[in-house]
Amino acid sequence: MQPGIVDPGYGSDPVGLVNGYLFTPGQPAREIGSADALDWLARTRAAEQGSPGGDAFLWLHFNLSHSACERWMKARLALPEDFFESLRQGSHSTRIERQDPALLAVVNDVIYNFGVSSNDISTLWACADRCLLVTARAKPLRSIDKLRAAVRRGEGFRSPLDLLVHLLRDQADVLVQIVRETGIGVDRIEDQLLAQRLQANRADLGAMRRGLVRLQRLLAPEPGAMFRLLNRPPAWIRDDDLQELREATEEFSLVLNDLAAMVERIKLLQEEIAAKLNEQTNRTLFTLTLVTVLALPINIVAGFFGMNVGGIPLAEHPHGFWILVALVATFTVLAGRWAFRKEGP
Repeated sequence: MQPGIVDPGYGSDPVGLVNGYLFTPGQPAREIGSADALDWLARTRAAEQGSPGGDAFLWLHFNLSHSACERWMKARLALPEDFFESLRQGSHSTRIERQDPALLAVVNDVIYNFGVSSNDISTLWACADRCLLVTARAKPLRSIDKLRAAVRRGEGFRSPLDLLVHLLRDQADVLVQIVRETGIGVDRIEDQLLAQRLQANRADLGAMRRGLVRLQRLLAPEPGAMFRLLNRPPAWIRDDDLQELREATEEFSLVLNDLAAMVERIKLLQEEIAAKLNEQTNRTLFTLTLVTVLALPINIVAGFFGMNVGGIPLAEHPHGFWILVALVATFTVLAGRWAFRKEGP
């Protein structure tokens, strides 16, 4: 095959751009490529036009699995160095931080199935300033798909921060769905517990609790970063966008409270199941103890009369067998009365 016949960027943008949109006030969003995006950014930043949050802005979404993606962003988009450092950090907890003059955000998305004990959490990194929102991910995200669908439906967005708030609300919706599905599963297990059908419920509850705790740890926004941002926002953020962010944070807190309540409910069910299993184990041990106590007299008598020594009593007596039966029965009744009397208190 001759070189140059096959385009190296066939099927995708050659720099890893998944999608780009140009938002202009009063007009629907328009798709834009990487080359046109660079030209628009150069003209806009050179002219320094518009008021904070009121002009046109870009949204560029990248695939970090593309080999040229991070290198191109670092060379062409003039993003803060902290953004690229966050890509390599081990902590992926949800947060939005101020890095003058931009905002850095880490948003997690959930691909969750309660039919199995595993869950997958993928991470989105974002950087926003007055005229640009850059998002990057290594795996496809449902939240980005929802945001892209909203853009294509013609939903209006005032600023890059408005897009971030939409992502947070989508993430909260995912958590609501997870809590709702978990609640259905917990209700089913609770009904089985009331019907005395434990089966393998402990394993199911353990898997649910581990998954919810992991989600709570990764999806809960860091309160310190959110508090600092809400109290000291960048100058380009409009008041209505800041209010939307505050409301989204409050909604997210309510969802996290529901998630914490579900974790506590699962914990109580686990404790109740463990108590019932302990009670069943105690009953089984007591039954075995009763059987051992009731069999003790006959075992002792059989042991004595089974010895091959001389002088065995009642060996020649015509009613010796029935005398031993009566003796064993008497001791068994006495042992049974003693055992059941111990059970009563």
